[in-house]
Amino acid sequence: MSTQTYIPRLQTKYTKEVVPALMKKFGYKTVMQCPRLVKICLNQGVKGSVSDKKLIDNAVEEMSMITGQRAVATMSRKDISNFKLRKNMPIGTKVTLRGKNMFDFMDRFVSVSLPRVRDFKGINEKSFDGRGNYTCGVTEQIIFPEIDIDKLPKITGMDITFVTTARTNEEAYELLKEMGMPFKNLNVKNN
Repeated sequence: MSTQTYIPRLQTKYTKEVVPALMKKFGYKTVMQCPRLVKICLNQGVKGSVSDKKLIDNAVEEMSMITGQRAVATMSRKDISNFKLRKNMPIGTKVTLRGKNMFDFMDRFVSVSLPRVRDFKGINEKSFDGRGNYTCGVTEQIIFPEIDIDKLPKITGMDITFVTTARTNEEAYELLKEMGMPFKNLNVKNN
């Protein structure tokens, strides 16, 4: 009996299609020069978490369902009296995905979740940071099929950051576009 290891569909696409396309476009000499996706970071600030601790527990549970990996609460770093905030109070949630979880999440995000956005015309290509990382915001967590809209106490958004080894915006743009990210325009200028 053979034991087959699971390889995500997007990871296979990266090695068989994306790497050759990037090598041809940018003239890389070796496969190791090609930019690759390192991690995907999701974070969510929870409004009203100072007064209601249950909101943080719900947000951690939702984020864990969306990503398939346990989320953690983020804590405040200092006291802010105007917001009734004390140091080390939970104010949000975060998850960092790597490896197979990262490829699985990106595949589901691009092929299932983004098409569920109302009036979707593509994502903005101007959110690169100049070092090859891309951040996009999701205004409603109900675009993810794992979330049951009837059991939601509150609709919130989140930020999703795609961290790559690309050195420029153009390399990162081409990498994410080849991996299936539906950008609006096809021209990105390097910062």
